[in-house]
This record gives sequence, C-alpha cells and structure tokens, in this order.
Amino acid sequence: MAKVTSKLQLTLPKALAERHAIRPGDAITWESTGDVIRIIPGSRTSAPDRQTRLRLFDEATERQRRRNRAFEGATNDTSRGWTREGLYERGGAR
Repeated sequence: MAKVTSKLQLTLPKALAERHAIRPGDAITWESTGDVIRIIPGSRTSAPDRQTRLRLFDEATERQRRRNRAFEGATNDTSRGWTREGLYERGGAR
C-alpha cells in the first residue's frame, strides 16, 4: 500500500510500474471518476483521431435511440390509488 507524503507525492509500486511500462520521467494523467482515481500512463492519453470520434459518437447516438424507443413503448401506469391533489386535500387546512 502506498502512502501520501506531506508534499502529496505517491510512490508507484514497482510491480505496477513494470507491468504498465512506466519509467522515471514518464508523464501520467490523473482522472477522477466518481469515488475512484484512475492513473493513465502518458503514452495512452493521446486523443482518438476524427474517424474514431465520429464512430464513437454514432454508436452512442444509436444506443440513445434504442433507449428512447424502449421508453416510448413502456406503459405509463399511473394507477397508484392516489393523486397529488388528493394528498393536499387529505391534510386539511393548516
């Protein structure tokens, strides 16, 4: 387990550095993803080319279209046995 120093520095375990080919002086990127911090070696941080970005965009758009179609087909059953207005009427005047 690594410890954070008073200067907020970390030591990367040797086994991980060797596994991911990280060497002294290499640039790395820190990415916050919710409750997790991802460390991305610099050699893998290059932006995808235009064709890849367009393909990813088209795939995401198609996924959203499928979600929208599934949502449109869902039944909107509002038979809860009560209405919002009824909640106000039950409470009486204050």
